[in-house]
Amino acid sequence: MDTEKNLSTIDQIALILCKATRHVLESSTKLPIKYSTTFQEIPKVTMKPEIGCFVQFTGDYNGLVVMNFSADASMELYGKYMTRMGIPEDELARDYTSNEVADSIGEMTNQIMGLLMRTVEDKFQLSSFCGQPKALALNSAITLILDCDYRDNRRMVFHVDGKKFHIELALEKTEFIKT
Repeated sequence: MDTEKNLSTIDQIALILCKATRHVLESSTKLPIKYSTTFQEIPKVTMKPEIGCFVQFTGDYNGLVVMNFSADASMELYGKYMTRMGIPEDELARDYTSNEVADSIGEMTNQIMGLLMRTVEDKFQLSSFCGQPKALALNSAITLILDCDYRDNRRMVFHVDGKKFHIELALEKTEFIKT
C-alpha cells in the first residue's frame, strides 16, 4: 500500500521537499543528511537565528518555504559546499554572518526549490515558480506574514553531522486529487 497517497497535499509536498533537500545537500556537500519522518503542524512560519532563508512560490499551487540553520549547521554546509567546488579551506569565510555563507545557503536553497518544483510537476502535472531565495543572518526570530491564506504549515527537522536545521513550509489551502 502506498502510504504517500494517503497523505494530505501539504504533507506530500513536505515529503518531496525533504527528499529534495537531502538529495541536493548530500550531492553538493557529500555529508549525510537525515530528516525526521515526523512532520510538525505549526501555526505560522518563522525565520529563526542564526541563518534564515525564505522563498515564495506561485503558480498552480502557492506557498512559502523557510529554511532555518544554526550557525554550526550553516558553516558545516557552507564549508563542504565551497570546498567541493574547489575553494581552498583557508579562503573560506570564518563567521556565519559573512555574506558568502548567506549566499551559499541561498544557492543551495535555490537548487532544492528547483528540484521540488520539477518533482511536483512530474508527479502531479502542476507547476509553480519561485523567485531567488533570500538568506539572512539573524539575531532574533522574524515571523513572515503574507497577504495570502496560508493556513497549512509544517516544520521538518533535519540533521547534518550532529547539527540540526529546520524547514518550514506554508501552503495555500489546496488538495491535489489524482483522477
